[in-house]
Amino acid sequence: MKPLGYWLIHIHELLEAGFERLLEAEGLSRRHWQVLNTIASKLHTMTEINSALRPFGDDFRQQAEDLVARGWVTGESELTTTGHEAHKRVSERVHEFRAKVVDGISADEYATLMNLLERVATNAAALV
Repeated sequence: MKPLGYWLIHIHELLEAGFERLLEAEGLSRRHWQVLNTIASKLHTMTEINSALRPFGDDFRQQAEDLVARGWVTGESELTTTGHEAHKRVSERVHEFRAKVVDGISADEYATLMNLLERVATNAAALV
């Protein structure tokens, strides 16, 4: 049996590669998607965006500026009409991808998996 760390890294790499492939048709990175989705959830300041995405990096200004340049986001970090359309389109593809990743796992199994991973994270954090 492979250890937990192996599976965590392996799954992370597969998810990153899958998201990159999924998003490349839109010319987006996963971080662009995360910023777009965060703005769609009504967090508008760079402080709010950076705080929400802290586990993935420190500063997402470049991705936000790229979305402004595309005409998807205003300078006030609100979605434009085109941005709403893009968010809906990409969101549907992301949801399909996520569903395929957990295909064959029941809702109860998924909840158990998330609870177990949260406990492992809590235990690991206590050791740092």
